[in-house]
Amino acid sequence: MWARVSAGIVPGFFLAAALVGLVSWLWPGPWESTMVIGLLAFFPLWIGIVCASLRFSSGKRAWLWLGGLALFAQGLLWLLQLSGWVR
Repeated sequence: MWARVSAGIVPGFFLAAALVGLVSWLWPGPWESTMVIGLLAFFPLWIGIVCASLRFSSGKRAWLWLGGLALFAQGLLWLLQLSGWVR
C-alpha cells in the first residue's frame, strides 16, 4: 500500500503540476490570468491522483504508470515551449 501511495505523491505531484501547466498555457489569453485558478485546482487534482494510485494492483504498476504519465506530460510542456507555441 505504501508503494502505491508514494507513487501517487511523488510522480503524482509532477503529473498534477504538468496538467495544470498545460491547461494554463493552452487557455486563450495570457497564462498569468490562470495562475490563481491553477493553484486552486492543483491540490484537489493531486489528491485525486493519490487516491487513484490506490486503484493499481501493485506499487510497481502505479510507479510505472504515474511516472510514465508524468514524464510524458512534462515532456509535452517542454516541447510546447521549445516549439514556440507558448512562452
